[in-house]
Amino acid sequence: MEPISRREFIKGSTTLAGGVAVAPAFIPNLLSDSPGERINVALIGIAGKRPSVRGIISGRGIEHINRYAAIPNVKITTLCDTDERLWPEKVKMTEDKFGITPKTEWDFRKVLEDKSIDVVSIATPDHWHALMTIMACQAGKDVYVEKPVCHNIYEGRKMVEAARKYNRIVQAGICYRDSKAVKEGIKMVHDGKLGKVYMARGITYRYRVSIGQIADSPVPEGLHWDMFLGPAPFRPYNENRFLYNWHFFWDTGATTEFGNNGIYRMDTVRWALNKNEHPVKINCNGGKFGRDDDQEVPNILVADYEYADGTIVQNEARCLSTNPEGLTGSGDVFIYGTEGWMTISPDGYKTYFGPKNEPGPARSDKDFPKEELHDGWQNLIDCVRSRTRDGLDNDILEGHLSAAIGHLGVISYRTGRPLTFDSAKEKFVNDKEADSYLTRKYREPFVVPEKV
Repeated sequence: MEPISRREFIKGSTTLAGGVAVAPAFIPNLLSDSPGERINVALIGIAGKRPSVRGIISGRGIEHINRYAAIPNVKITTLCDTDERLWPEKVKMTEDKFGITPKTEWDFRKVLEDKSIDVVSIATPDHWHALMTIMACQAGKDVYVEKPVCHNIYEGRKMVEAARKYNRIVQAGICYRDSKAVKEGIKMVHDGKLGKVYMARGITYRYRVSIGQIADSPVPEGLHWDMFLGPAPFRPYNENRFLYNWHFFWDTGATTEFGNNGIYRMDTVRWALNKNEHPVKINCNGGKFGRDDDQEVPNILVADYEYADGTIVQNEARCLSTNPEGLTGSGDVFIYGTEGWMTISPDGYKTYFGPKNEPGPARSDKDFPKEELHDGWQNLIDCVRSRTRDGLDNDILEGHLSAAIGHLGVISYRTGRPLTFDSAKEKFVNDKEADSYLTRKYREPFVVPEKV
């Protein structure tokens, strides 16, 4: 698709009413139905709502549908999921949002063959993120990929290489960088308003109910279980390894809560500290407490990291009952400087100064006009049109570096000892056992290649 300027796009495809662009009434979200001006999206991974201790919340697939529906001249033309049982509801949702009936497919490789697709939006389990992204880049597609972008550090580096080699726009889905207020707070840190920053901390306090113990069972009709497993080892079908609970098994969710939600905090910490390299010292402790169920990964983790210049970072995940802390009480970032400190939530920040913690500047996205705000999906589409990855809020390299913080902590936990890491080589120092966790044994034919 040839890029066009925003001015040409608006001039050629809208009608104006009082200076405001108005979409045709019969096409809910399109300014024009001209394929040459429209961005066509294939959504891979369409799981729906799920129960939680906070009530019923939407799956990431639904979030993608809703976000793209809010962007003019973008439409989802294909839905892809290994579970065909999901298709009827999501097709109806897409019809309602976009005014078209999308194609449906269970094999993402066939989606990549479709020349009309401009963007592949990936909302699958973690173990599929890397291979899908790499293959989408090879097929000439731009990509939005959910967090954490990779199942291991090797995969993250290969994703970056593929994006660069094929000159693709690849957005990592980590939302704090979308916030206008958070950007303002980060600028304060970079401008030295907190003094010299010596330490940062991220907390993820997310209560998780027990997943129980469930026996293996026959594969449900309509589910392509082999394709769901993909790069992971073959396992008999088990309900606990499917839907949301795949997060709690090493095969499919290797970064634990560090990658699932802690990555939001660690990405913001790295951003605030201007760290574009990996930490060099890592020590992580934790375990699985208070649960006698099928879950493999720990539900309590505390990791300490040190960068080459001595800056300290702490990363903590608690999935059991605990005290509230910070702005939201469940997941926040803390930046500590010699003059004051800052706490950061997904949509704002607060500062405190001096020995008495006197309140300083504080902002939330609610303080800005709505038209000044955007999300990662809008940011991606803007960069797809302009063909400038420098404008991305969270380029794939950022996603890789931030996911790696979680991976490094988990590797320290799994080896049971402190580790030293060579940031430039992306290898541990004289530790073959730790190096073995940098990648995985892939199941043919779903192999992340050495040469992308």
